[in-house]
Amino acid sequence: MSTSSLTPELHVIFGSGVLGKNAARELVRLGKRVRIVNRSGHAADLPTAVEIVKADANDLAQTRQLTADATAVYQCAQPAYYEWVTKFPALQSAILEGAISNNAKLIVADNLYMYGDPGGKLISETLPYAAHTSKGKVRAQMAQALIDAHAQGRGRVAIARASNFFGPEDSALSPQLFGVALKGRPVNLMGRVDQPHTWSYAPDFGRALALLGTHAEALGEIWHIPSNPPVTQAEFVQMIGEEIGQPVQRRVAGKVILRTLGLFNATLREMPEMLYEWEKPFVMDDSKFRRTFGTEPTPLRQAIRETVAWFRAHPAA
Repeated sequence: MSTSSLTPELHVIFGSGVLGKNAARELVRLGKRVRIVNRSGHAADLPTAVEIVKADANDLAQTRQLTADATAVYQCAQPAYYEWVTKFPALQSAILEGAISNNAKLIVADNLYMYGDPGGKLISETLPYAAHTSKGKVRAQMAQALIDAHAQGRGRVAIARASNFFGPEDSALSPQLFGVALKGRPVNLMGRVDQPHTWSYAPDFGRALALLGTHAEALGEIWHIPSNPPVTQAEFVQMIGEEIGQPVQRRVAGKVILRTLGLFNATLREMPEMLYEWEKPFVMDDSKFRRTFGTEPTPLRQAIRETVAWFRAHPAA
């Protein structure tokens, strides 16, 4: 038996945020060799076996070099939220072309923006792209490029999508809910707090990426990752309060407030166009993933408990 046959498969992850980290942990658990690529060359709280490389994912020559000999590549990187329109397509294109040049599978972490406003209808993988926002249109453009690359036989691609996600190590939504609540301050919500909403758990999302990257039947498909039954914003915040042992006060912002705050904050400036997600039912159908892979999400109360525990242990977050 040759030495090469004993070498574990190489799986390369672009991005060391909450999704990249959880995908890496699961791939290590599965016995894979894992390389994470980010802008700093550093990432905390990962298995020692994970290789961390500093690079610019926008540079096609670097993505080709870093994905050489890779079995699968995972696209978990993104620019700042307010730079999606100007910078995201080029970033993802470089990663796609790098994977294609090395005949590696590409697994892409995505969201639901490209579907546009579903008008309260169930959001399934078959829903047509009807984006009406700037960020939704760019997500649709990027997703179509992936689908076309696979359909044309240029690449082997799978897309994983989740609703708004939360969890330990998340630096986007979770600090505004869990971090703020643990400090005894009112949390800020948007739109209406009485509408059912799908909340995806970031560790489940990361594990789903790893699963798709290690199953051939995932390729050429779009997958909505397993998530718990929807709950309203009010119910979600109440569950956080029950876990921390004290009621959580809340403030609710509409378009006028968000636009005013956006005058002083580039990220908040992007929020008004996405308010539709929080003004009516926003419910994702994950039955295809569950049916195919037999995977269930972490129970919601357990996910909230784990997230509270992490933010308690990391108050600076």
